[in-house]
Amino acid sequence: MALLINDNCTACDACKPVCPNEAISVGDAIYVIDPFRCTECVGAEDEPQCKLVCPADCIVVNPEFEESPEQLMAKYEALHG
Repeated sequence: MALLINDNCTACDACKPVCPNEAISVGDAIYVIDPFRCTECVGAEDEPQCKLVCPADCIVVNPEFEESPEQLMAKYEALHG
């Protein structure tokens, strides 16, 4: 599953630099996660780095993008070839 950033985001910029897939960008009011680039850090780390550094605890699972660990790994490999 890809992750998403909810409205509790404070736009602190802690998440963006730790994303191995460059899936996080600045949105209009809050940061956003590109679900086509987010692998929940599968392939790069043991757990989502953005969730670890987020002081607002506003990064949650995106229910619209359900993916297995194998699908997340395939997405990571496609991004990083």
